[in-house]
Amino acid sequence: MEPTTITFESGTPDGRVSALLLRPENAWAAYVMAHGAGAGMHHPFLEAVANALAERDVATLRYQFPYMEIGKRRPDRPEVAQATVRRAVATALLAAPGLPLVAGGKSFGGRMTSQAYAEKPLDSVRGLVFLGFPLHPTGRPGVGRGDHLSRVHVPMLFLQGTRDTLAELELIQQVCDRIGGRATLSVLDGGDHSFHVKGRGRRIDAEVIGGLAATIVSWTRTLVEA
Repeated sequence: MEPTTITFESGTPDGRVSALLLRPENAWAAYVMAHGAGAGMHHPFLEAVANALAERDVATLRYQFPYMEIGKRRPDRPEVAQATVRRAVATALLAAPGLPLVAGGKSFGGRMTSQAYAEKPLDSVRGLVFLGFPLHPTGRPGVGRGDHLSRVHVPMLFLQGTRDTLAELELIQQVCDRIGGRATLSVLDGGDHSFHVKGRGRRIDAEVIGGLAATIVSWTRTLVEA
């Protein structure tokens, strides 16, 4: 199955950005998935997650932030990224009508999605899915980047590796405990921030990707059937 390329207005002066819609014939939900700070929507990890979700009949909309669309390295200001998140969700509602939505993404993209939701709820989004929430910079542990999550009043799924240098496991657990019942933490033993497992080499591991997708599907189905 090949994704469909679409474009939409980013909601910022930077203009239009690109997106990839992958919608299986029997899709029952859709995940609006933003990329990390250093790589765009074509990154092999995001592509692999999208394909694994499609095999389980979950659609995905992957999209670019404006800086990535025009080839800059420095990520957009939070207000620019958050505006793009909102437009991406609106685009998903039009491109995949009738499908329940969850939103989030990899690292920076997931954090920008949660910040956008904390400022104002995202239309029709039932929950947030984080593929490695970046809780703090490497070597500077702290929980301040998670303070806004208390203002997100939908369920949240945190997929985290035990070797993630941007989210020490004890600290992300503290954040989830503070959020309470809205937070679900799923831990990949041995996984780093990119979900590479030590001893398996620097490659996308099909077993790991399949496990992440299965967890997203199970959690999302619980939301949809609630």
